[in-house]
Amino acid sequence: MNTINCVIVDDEPVARNILETFVAKIPNLNLVKSCKNAMEAFEIANSNNIDLFFLDINMPDISGLSLAKSINKKSKIIFTTAYREYAVDGFDLQAVDYLLKPIAFDRFLQAVNKFFETQTVIVSQVDVEEPSVKSDYIFVRSERKMVKINFDDILYVESLSDYIKIHTKDTVLVTRETISNLEMKLPSQQFLRIHRSYIINLNKTDSYTNEFIEIEKNAIPISRTYKENVLKKLTENSLK
Repeated sequence: MNTINCVIVDDEPVARNILETFVAKIPNLNLVKSCKNAMEAFEIANSNNIDLFFLDINMPDISGLSLAKSINKKSKIIFTTAYREYAVDGFDLQAVDYLLKPIAFDRFLQAVNKFFETQTVIVSQVDVEEPSVKSDYIFVRSERKMVKINFDDILYVESLSDYIKIHTKDTVLVTRETISNLEMKLPSQQFLRIHRSYIINLNKTDSYTNEFIEIEKNAIPISRTYKENVLKKLTENSLK
């Protein structure tokens, strides 16, 4: 299969980072450029070498919709936005797909598969390998400074709307970020989303039922939406 050259255009650094991570998981996608605005992307909009654009819609100065009208017709577009009301405009421009933020990887993969179907090639889940984790820690902003947290020290993560609490054995750090964004930064072999508001460290699980997981005497609920996947993962983990 040929390499697919793609470009990301989004004015939000976090959104760009997430998309860059997703692109890196799909072997045949080659990220040519990650642009912070439409002007930066304009010079390559008509390039014959770009196969696919991941394009935010609501950006300052020049919107993604305006940029899309100048993109080479041989290039395909997948729109990414936090605003559902732009969907009709996006599809009017014959976009491959329209992704609503926050974007989950499985939804991203579905959109990419739609693109590959137009190329008569489909990427299967088996083909997608998660890149190896290059470190065993992350830095998060808390109390006006960047704090290093080792993955092995995290017990679980709790969402508070636009803020999250990262619970460790010794402390609780509060940082302004969504739980979905943090989930993308945590190694999936060690961390598991069990509820829209909770992520747990599998290695810290003391016990579990069909309703909750116990970590350090904290009973963390398993939601109905995640239950089937959570119980399957916990069972597989216990057999290792």
